[in-house]
Amino acid sequence: MRRDVFQAIADPTRRAIIHVIAKQPLNLNAVAEHFDISRPAISKHIKILTECGLITIKQEGRERYCKAKLQKLNEVSTWVEQYKIFWTSKFNALEQFLAETNPSSKKNKSLKKTKRK
Repeated sequence: MRRDVFQAIADPTRRAIIHVIAKQPLNLNAVAEHFDISRPAISKHIKILTECGLITIKQEGRERYCKAKLQKLNEVSTWVEQYKIFWTSKFNALEQFLAETNPSSKKNKSLKKTKRK
């Protein structure tokens, strides 16, 4: 089954695994040492991360090393950015609308400032 990057980062443990592996490639046991869950559970998370392309596993002798491939997170960044732009424009329009429809709030603010002096 091919998974997408959004499914992988939906889980906090997988996000933490990505964070650990992003610093340096680690073998599966070294990754598991960072968490209070079983080694098989870590392996399942690693499998999901591999299926969506966020990590690769390289066999070196008897050890399997996990390496982060963070380029796939660009997909998430692009998706988030489009909504950031959308919502920023909506909030800016709301702020402008409120300022135009409630001019007394400007007067109240200036009165408060003059009273303080």
